[in-house]
Amino acid sequence: MRMISPADRWYSTKCCCCHVRTGTIILGVWYMLINGAVLLILLSALGDPDHYHLIHAELGTNFDFTDDASICIATAISLLMITICGMATYGAYKQRSAWIVPFFCYQIFDCALNTLVAISLVVYPNSIQDYLQQLPDDMPYKEDIMSMNPTYLLFIVVFFISVILAFKAYLIACVWNCYRYINSRHSADVLVYVANDTAVLLPPYDEASIITEKDPPPPYISA
Repeated sequence: MRMISPADRWYSTKCCCCHVRTGTIILGVWYMLINGAVLLILLSALGDPDHYHLIHAELGTNFDFTDDASICIATAISLLMITICGMATYGAYKQRSAWIVPFFCYQIFDCALNTLVAISLVVYPNSIQDYLQQLPDDMPYKEDIMSMNPTYLLFIVVFFISVILAFKAYLIACVWNCYRYINSRHSADVLVYVANDTAVLLPPYDEASIITEKDPPPPYISA
């Protein structure tokens, strides 16, 4: 009886209601649209800084929130993310698994970062109140949220973060399954013949179909 590894138990070619390749393409395009919108906002802020001027005095400090250095760094990150998402979309469409790896690594990093945020909220629950106090006074429902029971508020925040983490983990599994599916499609092109517990790799069909002509036998010489 063949033992099934834990990785094979979670392997599936379905992502939501579509194939893992289609799901990875949709996910890559969606991330590109989001980062593209962020990039347009950042470029608009660089072109018209007075319109997007936000001072930290509203948050309790006296530093400029949208200085040129911060916007340039955010723009570079957005361009990098668009490139990574474009590589994942191209790799899923052309069935090139190596192009999906950077996007998969980004997903792992993003999920790990959000997990650390959730752990920090549980360890330091007062950080939620500190964050709410730094928000602008004209933020809707700010007073109502701050008046809630801290334990109840912590439970709501951790619950929503847990749902987000579960969804991110599912998307990571979809991209990983797409990576495995493409690799399995490539490895299926090589035929394996098993005989006497020995695996013999057969040459590709194109090479096997070419039959080299043998040298003709020596002429017969009568005695």
